[in-house]
Amino acid sequence: MIPNKTVRIYGIPMDLGQLRRGVDMGPSAIRYAGLYDRLRTLGYTPTDAGNVTVPQVEQISATDAFNPEMNARYLPQVTQVCQEAYALITNTLQADEYGIFLGGDHSMSIGTVSAISQMGKVGVLWVDAHADMNTPRTSPSGNIHGMSVAALLGDGPDSLTTIGGLAPKLHGRDVAMVGLRNLDTEEKNRVARTGIRPFSMRDVDERGMFAIAHQILDGFADYDFLHISLDLDGCDPSFAPGVGTPVKGGLTYREAHLLMEILHDSGKVRTVDVVEVNPILDRENGSAAIAVELAASALGQSIL
Repeated sequence: MIPNKTVRIYGIPMDLGQLRRGVDMGPSAIRYAGLYDRLRTLGYTPTDAGNVTVPQVEQISATDAFNPEMNARYLPQVTQVCQEAYALITNTLQADEYGIFLGGDHSMSIGTVSAISQMGKVGVLWVDAHADMNTPRTSPSGNIHGMSVAALLGDGPDSLTTIGGLAPKLHGRDVAMVGLRNLDTEEKNRVARTGIRPFSMRDVDERGMFAIAHQILDGFADYDFLHISLDLDGCDPSFAPGVGTPVKGGLTYREAHLLMEILHDSGKVRTVDVVEVNPILDRENGSAAIAVELAASALGQSIL
């Protein structure tokens, strides 16, 4: 258990990994939704490291934005942001502190997970409707937010897989996924080949979140700590509509909270990504408020 109650907060307002505008406002929306006050209520001391600078889409020429032969939109810019996030986190996050990384789209996790993978043996729980296991060879869109896990496993453009100088950052056994319900055919094959532990919404329906959460923790029993990469589209859009790629049939409000609560009880949670909150698509900042609630549950908020 990490003794220090400092939570270092990083904003990574990336909106280059996908094409729907507005997700760059996610870090501000989550902060505005009361993240600091919620953390203080739980006895933590929040310390804000500010935002990584992200180039504006309007400043990027069409030629620089997309190379058809590479099929990875904004690759140089996404690489730059992820490298800067990696450097900021590795230079400031202390071994006895917690970290929350606010997105932005899920491509930012290539930088955040690259950084924390250098800090010990980390297990990564990917909470998402999507597996994010495409590569430029298989992606139908060229959007890098759908390539994040593949890049962390060492499969993708060299500029992404070698952030921080090492590749791969993770092996399949280091990753579990929950909430899956929208995968490309090639992604399904790649998930099976890599040894990732996937839990689809059918698994959640059939077995229940309690059993799945404990199976996830059993798989990470010998790991130093756990990183949660929480994409809000893992939740059902009926209560978390402010995301760019909503998919019906996601985690319910209580399933999502139960997962976070059980993970916290393990004492292994150290760092959390909170990504894909898009205020433009939201209702009265409600999805950002859900993001705050789930992050709080991961760090110890409980019913009793």
